[in-house]
Amino acid sequence: MMHPASLPDDDLLAECRVERLRTQGPGGQHRNKTETAVLLTHLPTGVQAQASERRSAGENMPFAVRRLRLLLAVEVRTAVPLGDARSDLWKRRCTQRKIVCSPRHRDYPALLAEALDMIDACRFDARKAAARLACTPTQLVRFVKDHPPALASWNAERLKRKLHALK
Repeated sequence: MMHPASLPDDDLLAECRVERLRTQGPGGQHRNKTETAVLLTHLPTGVQAQASERRSAGENMPFAVRRLRLLLAVEVRTAVPLGDARSDLWKRRCTQRKIVCSPRHRDYPALLAEALDMIDACRFDARKAAARLACTPTQLVRFVKDHPPALASWNAERLKRKLHALK
């Protein structure tokens, strides 16, 4: 099963309710007269993301989609099959035990979701998850650390299991 953060834009948006809203605050003379903010609700999970910093709904949509992908990556878990469960994307982005993807890159949310699914499947053990993802534990922690809410979620689960927090 494909993680929702990995879906193509059209497929992800097909699973969402898209709302346009008016927002408060600075942003120009048309800000409170037109509905420029975008609120996306992923219907299968209830996860919501919003963007309102730009002057048009069209400009705000990509930001809302990106935020939704990151929230889905952190909040939604999918099952990991036994054996080599790495996606083709992961195999392309993780070579010689190093994960090569900037947090600003389009692939980051999908890779983050895959990493967090594997971490969950390995009971939040960095060494086991890294071994299954064919990277080093240090690379895995650094990769997740690039999105602070993801690291906070991982550490919260580790603390529940009486494991030390990762830095």
